[in-house]
Amino acid sequence: MSGTFVIAQGGGPTAVINQTMVGAALEIRKRHPGAKVLGSIHGVRGIRDGNYVDLSAIPEDRLRLIAATPSAALGSTRDKPDDAYCEIILNGLKKAGADAFIYIGGNDTSGTQQILTDAAGGKMAFVHAPKTIDNDLEENDHTPGFISAAEFVAGAFLSVDLDFRALPGIYVGIVMGRHAGFLTAAAAAWQLDPDSGPHLVYVPERPFSAAAFIDDVRATLDRHKRCIVAVSEGVSTADGKALVESLVPPEKLERDAHGNVKLSGSDLPAALERALAEGLPGKRARVDALGYMPRGYVGAINPVDAQEAFDAGVFAVAVAEQGGGSVALQYDGKKTVLNKVPLKNVAGKTRHMPDDFMLPEVNQLSDAGMAYLKRLVPEKYKVGKPFV
Repeated sequence: MSGTFVIAQGGGPTAVINQTMVGAALEIRKRHPGAKVLGSIHGVRGIRDGNYVDLSAIPEDRLRLIAATPSAALGSTRDKPDDAYCEIILNGLKKAGADAFIYIGGNDTSGTQQILTDAAGGKMAFVHAPKTIDNDLEENDHTPGFISAAEFVAGAFLSVDLDFRALPGIYVGIVMGRHAGFLTAAAAAWQLDPDSGPHLVYVPERPFSAAAFIDDVRATLDRHKRCIVAVSEGVSTADGKALVESLVPPEKLERDAHGNVKLSGSDLPAALERALAEGLPGKRARVDALGYMPRGYVGAINPVDAQEAFDAGVFAVAVAEQGGGSVALQYDGKKTVLNKVPLKNVAGKTRHMPDDFMLPEVNQLSDAGMAYLKRLVPEKYKVGKPFV
């Protein structure tokens, strides 16, 4: 395999996705001297359009600087190729003389690699390198990008809880995550004590009721004199509809190119504020959407996350040499290890937060959930317990 490798980045950017790209590029240069390494601009669109940057020609010191920079340096795409689009991609790869294609991304990215693998008939190696702040890839204990984003969320909720101890009221923070609640649960990772927020955590794995939400907030106010809430943007009501569909008028709903309701940038914060104003009139309340900030914040690039992302890129080259597959970050009881798993085990699948990570019938994390988060996102700051 001394010919041409193509690398691309797909889906939402993260704080460490460039580590994976650079890890793969440098490993190819090390193991396959003389091989060409092409970075596809804006994911598979670059392959379709023949738009590449020659990563073989970029000095290592510059690549390492890019590795430590948040967001996707090659540009990304939300394209979710079907069979016809994948045929175009395959033709583009053949035109570039590619022997292997390493695609860094999440569920949809792994799905694309599976389609391409089936279409190529073993004549090219297709590798999926994991990336997603949602932490929702099957076969993975956790995914590159999650730890840094979780650290941002944990710090944000620690900070806002201290704020609302001083000036009590209700605070609701809406966290990214369409179908998995890991990142929202990370809001509890740095709780100071049992009195600390978030007092309520709502994840997509459990049905959401607006009426029960108001009751929960009221009871929390009675107990703690303030209420800090972490809610996933992907929570759904008992009928399976996204909460935003239940609270936001149909004419104001936005959908993406795949017909999915847009969760970020919707009117969900305003709708929750109205629900609180109507259900708990006269109470001081604030609803914020953390939005894109957690996923690529330069001030919360976790060094373990960065190293694991780089190592995933390095390992992706070995997987390419073995004919393709998906890179998985797994936990052996002591440390994170990298393993190759079949693409079919990951492609198009969603890993949900385990049931035992939440307390039964209570919107709070269990000991198992807290242990998982504290292993990945250990306390970073020493904060004194306030007097109030």
